[in-house]
Amino acid sequence: MTPEFPSRFDFQIEEPKIYQTWRASGGFAPKMDSSAESRCVLMPPPNANAPIHIGHAYEVAIEDAFIRYWRMRGYNTLWQPGADHAGFETQVVFEKKLE
Repeated sequence: MTPEFPSRFDFQIEEPKIYQTWRASGGFAPKMDSSAESRCVLMPPPNANAPIHIGHAYEVAIEDAFIRYWRMRGYNTLWQPGADHAGFETQVVFEKKLE
């Protein structure tokens, strides 16, 4: 007898299973090798200067691919969230919207 296949994917059931598999495999704790070269990508802070669009996801996808590629090649890697420069650009956009 073939088991019944659900007609819809239930993320609330499946995501915790996937997350636990990643944790158990060490996927969130990359190995650091003091003899290996290092690579770092600085993730810029999000900007609120325009409506969100595919470019926002595209940028993150490229950064993610670089870090994963370097990590698989044995480099020590860091994908560092960037620091905002006092939120000035965001402040200007919101002040214009308030006018």
